[in-house]
Amino acid sequence: MTETPQYIYDMDLQALQTLLESWGEPAFRARQVWDWLYVHLVENLDEMTNIPHSLRNSLALKNLDPTFDRVNSLISSDGQTRKDLLRMADGEAVEVVLMRYERRRTACLSSQVGCPIGCPFCATGQGGFQRNLSTGEIVAQAIHLERQLRSEGSRLTNIVLMGMGEPLLNYENTVTAIRSLTDPDGFGLGQRHITLSTAGIVPGIERLMDEGLQITLAISLHAATDQLRDTLVPINRSYPLKKLFDTCKSKTCRCI
Repeated sequence: MTETPQYIYDMDLQALQTLLESWGEPAFRARQVWDWLYVHLVENLDEMTNIPHSLRNSLALKNLDPTFDRVNSLISSDGQTRKDLLRMADGEAVEVVLMRYERRRTACLSSQVGCPIGCPFCATGQGGFQRNLSTGEIVAQAIHLERQLRSEGSRLTNIVLMGMGEPLLNYENTVTAIRSLTDPDGFGLGQRHITLSTAGIVPGIERLMDEGLQITLAISLHAATDQLRDTLVPINRSYPLKKLFDTCKSKTCRCI
């Protein structure tokens, strides 16, 4: 399994400041770089015009690039939905979807390359599992679509973690990405505008309830009985419906 590469969006502001200071840069440089990433949404390091060329070179040498390669795009007949295939630094690729509604602009993000659940009706699951996405690789998907919307005079209003993979099997990176995307000093999306979808990973749901996040949890049931769900959603054999429902009822949970 390929090791997840470090990505510039993997770092929070403090980590970025620590890195730059270790290179002998003044502390304020981190905030300048941060603003280029999250406010100006730069696509390459050369756009950071108030950052010294030497620092931009150092970031480039560490492969801390702020964008993916877009391999392909599919656009719906009405032009309201767009699906992009994005290739990451190690050559793996994920899909990200932009959905335009009358009052919303929603990004559907992936959390893994492939999926380990193996649902027989799901093309991603049947393709197998390669690796988890890093925090930065999740965040950068949203940044990618926000750039597109900004060019149209619009902005993202909602994020759903319903793309490739099971978010709660990439728990740490997914939760850190949510905190990054809702950081008022960063991307700044409201927590109530994020929905995380799970096939029913009970330990992950229990952990999520203790995070203090105000996101919405969506549970993909696909069947009303354990007998059928064992076939359609194999994780049900470990976390059957009663256990799943009891967990959701045990604490405050905004489930759909």
